[in-house]
Formats: sequence, C-alpha cells, structure tokens
Amino acid sequence: MPIDFQDCSSQVRHIILTGRLDLPGTAEIDTKFAALAAATARRVVVDLVGVSFLASIGIRSLITNAKAQQSRGGRMVLLVGDNAAVAKTLEATGIDVLIPMFASFAEAEQAALA
Repeated sequence: MPIDFQDCSSQVRHIILTGRLDLPGTAEIDTKFAALAAATARRVVVDLVGVSFLASIGIRSLITNAKAQQSRGGRMVLLVGDNAAVAKTLEATGIDVLIPMFASFAEAEQAALA
C-alpha cells in the first residue's frame, strides 16, 4: 500500500494513502503513517481519495493517529473527495464525528488550521 506526503507549509502536512486499508495494507504503512503524523507539522490532512477499501483495522489506525495528534496539541482531518465508499464507511461507523472529513483539500486544510 503506497503512502506519500507533502509538507504544504510549516503547519500542514498532507499524507496521501492509496490502495486497501485492510489488514495487510494497514500493517504495511502503520509505522510510517504514525511517524509522518507525529512529525513536526502539527496539523495533518490525511488523503483517502485513492483508498479503494477501508476495513476496521484501517479505521483503528486513523483514530489512533488522530488521538495521538490531538494529545500533542495538533489536529488531523480527512480528505475523502468523491470517494463515496470510504465516506459511507466513515459515516456508518461514526468516525466522521471524531475526525472531520471533507470533500476538497482547501476545506480540509482550512479545518486543520482552525
């Protein structure tokens, strides 16, 4: 499962996940994801636009990293774009209440900085 990132500014890091966030996919990226989310940028936008499947283990990873970010005084938000399958999964599980999700990067970045 590919994971990439871009520091958009000194305050915002954009982490891009692509592929399946199932057991093997999550295990493959979990350590790097945690390191990227915990880096110097205190605001994180996690891009799930390219995620084709989101399992409970992937949701757990998102929650764990969002809570860690919050405990350090930061914030994590999710970018789902037009990925209806991922958006529905997040809404059905109530994760969208814990970690705000957005359809556009501009909205996600603005919320992360709020």
